[in-house]
Amino acid sequence: MSKNSFLRANLTNYGEVVEHQYDLAILPWGAIEPHNYHLPYLTDCILSYEIACDCADKAYDRGVTCMVLPPVFLGSQNLGQWNKPFCVHARSETQKAILTDVVTSLHGQGFRKLVLINGHGGNTFKPYVRDLAMALPDFRLVVADWWAIVATDDYFAEKPDEHAGEQETSVMLHYHPELVAMERAGDGTVSPSQIEAVDQKIGWMPRNWDEISSDTGIGNPKKSTSEKGARYVQAVIEKITKLLIDLKELP
Repeated sequence: MSKNSFLRANLTNYGEVVEHQYDLAILPWGAIEPHNYHLPYLTDCILSYEIACDCADKAYDRGVTCMVLPPVFLGSQNLGQWNKPFCVHARSETQKAILTDVVTSLHGQGFRKLVLINGHGGNTFKPYVRDLAMALPDFRLVVADWWAIVATDDYFAEKPDEHAGEQETSVMLHYHPELVAMERAGDGTVSPSQIEAVDQKIGWMPRNWDEISSDTGIGNPKKSTSEKGARYVQAVIEKITKLLIDLKELP
């Protein structure tokens, strides 16, 4: 049996699952939102899922058996995003309820370790993780924002590069070039918001995407390549795989 046949919950069956002992679960989490004119609405889900699967494969080779759960599609959105057609905004109560249900289900089945691989910058899980740690102190939940684990300076040149820019587009070109319509891509030009102090990070508030981006992108994707994406994502996978190994070694 190939390891790929039982490390992904959406590709396996119960007959295979009961034949194996799992050390931990991985939960990819993304969003449904525009990504400039050239990337899919489900970019954050696709990339977090693919990275999760690659991490599970590498960890398996090092003695750690993980189950990759199907990605959660509901992300938190800013004004200027959720008014775009078919963008879906999930309230914090919704996200907390979903995460609580996943953790409670796993806990009831005897699992005690979960890594959430987040692919969407608008998602913030720390308050939920703290609440779950109080409710289930024997359960270890770790959140990893895949795009922020490895510094991008040695891999990508474009600045800024936050959303559907060189980093994200390169990684998508690595995994699914057939989903990238580069001929449609906007240049991801960023305009200042109406509050200079917020732009200077003196204070924080959700940015109005309509004010700062005409194509929903932040960062120019035109220099993206699959080679850049492959080199970068391999560094990310190494880091997350270490996390999986370290978690297995905990009592």
